[in-house]
Amino acid sequence: MKKSLIGLIGLLILTNSCALLQKGGSNADAYEGYQEDLSEIRITFPSLEKQVAENAQPIVTSTESLAIDRDLEIALQNFTESNRGERYWSGFTVLVYSGVDRDLAFKTRNDLFTHFPDIKTDMQYQQPRYLVKVGKYVNRIEAQAHYHKLKDTFPSARIIQDRFQREEYVNPEPIDDGERQNQVTGNRL
Repeated sequence: MKKSLIGLIGLLILTNSCALLQKGGSNADAYEGYQEDLSEIRITFPSLEKQVAENAQPIVTSTESLAIDRDLEIALQNFTESNRGERYWSGFTVLVYSGVDRDLAFKTRNDLFTHFPDIKTDMQYQQPRYLVKVGKYVNRIEAQAHYHKLKDTFPSARIIQDRFQREEYVNPEPIDDGERQNQVTGNRL
């Protein structure tokens, strides 16, 4: 009895809600004479020729006339000066051979010179292994060019991170022991 009463109430609600969802009776004839003028609020752009004529003024390229260029130049000089004191820089290289076999390392270096005479190779010994490397690159993308050339001949080649000593690095002047002792203790001569 309860189930039939609930079912009857649900059916009654469903039929009334469907009657409310009927489509409206408006037709397109009611809007036949409608007009709207949007020209006042539309965005307009000047012609391209007019813009070029207005912007045809000479462009100042002198670094002394633009303050930001001077600031940038000073910042780059400061950055360069601070880096001169650094002994090493981080970058990437192509590792062609890494192993303990000395003869194979020399053979790989010679094969590199034979197949690619324009590429400078570097051979290092880090106990207990020999390393044959190619190039010194700032980023990985630069190393990709040599890597793809070498990959066919040397399938074990790979790009690795490495640290390189700066060629223009100048060791600071050594301090003699007497002067150094005075600096440490704070005594002055």
